[in-house]
Amino acid sequence: MQDRVSAILSRFKSEESSLIPILQEVQAEFSYLPVDAMRRIARFLRVPESRVFGVASFYAQFRFTPMGKNRVMACRGTACHVRGAPRILEEISKFLGVQEGETTPDMKYTLETVACIGCCALAPCVMVNKEVHAKLTPATAKEVFAE
Repeated sequence: MQDRVSAILSRFKSEESSLIPILQEVQAEFSYLPVDAMRRIARFLRVPESRVFGVASFYAQFRFTPMGKNRVMACRGTACHVRGAPRILEEISKFLGVQEGETTPDMKYTLETVACIGCCALAPCVMVNKEVHAKLTPATAKEVFAE
């Protein structure tokens, strides 16, 4: 891991203004921010570790745990909500055996909710990676994962 982090750091100047872009690249490389990588970033930028951890924890875009191979995003927007999204989320959660924000033990799925997928006319929707599954019911929600 150190070699991969070093390769990322080599593309940046050792300036605190590089912190967020470095965190973004490290996360893109590992799918989350490993603790050892954040400590290495702090040394590289010559800032306290608390600064790196503070910035990373402030922004919702950063993750501290590995993501599953498949990112499941259940829409919780108004259109989806009124058409049964809470029941869809409950069914998916039960089927996968994880709660919102968790990853299955086999690292196959990470379950998240998002404010809106942007497919309101097709509500309720779930997006798995880049594929939208629309007009779901609790029964059809399980079929998404049978594929």
